[in-house]
Amino acid sequence: MKKIIAIAALAIVGYSANAQNASSTASQTVNLSLSNAIELTFTGSGTATGAAVTLSFTTVNDYANGVQSAAQQLKVRSNKAYGVTVKTNNANFTYSGSTTPAPVMPVASVLDLKVSANSTGGSIVAPFSASAFADLSSTAQSMLTNCTYGGNQLFSVIYQATPGFAYPAGTYTVDVVYTATQL
Repeated sequence: MKKIIAIAALAIVGYSANAQNASSTASQTVNLSLSNAIELTFTGSGTATGAAVTLSFTTVNDYANGVQSAAQQLKVRSNKAYGVTVKTNNANFTYSGSTTPAPVMPVASVLDLKVSANSTGGSIVAPFSASAFADLSSTAQSMLTNCTYGGNQLFSVIYQATPGFAYPAGTYTVDVVYTATQL
């Protein structure tokens, strides 16, 4: 009986000494298919439509010297360098009031813009600047150029309106349109 036990013990030892770990490998290629992407939003609303800006004219000095808005901040997110243009949606303000016929107020001689802050990595394009106001018009004008790509590129603008004394009371409205285009 002793012989059988010794053989069984030897067989177990022999099995352990010859065991090897098995392995298998699998791989997979992952492709990122990126497209050009750009977004322009107002930081106050988080959308492409900013809150309405109302410039109130209540004194003679307001009419003579103009009224300025608070700074309006916009954010660009882009994966390529870009530029920004600005224009109004009409050459003239739309009038709402009691005067007939409706007065015609041109945008170009009344509404101005100044780039009050620029952290886009790009340059402000003349006639716009950080120190002086320039006329807006219904023709797109380059405002910022060679802006760097990124996810939080900010710039701010301030509006100034100087209608003078030639227009009757009422509400005069125009949309200012900003367009960010990748270079």
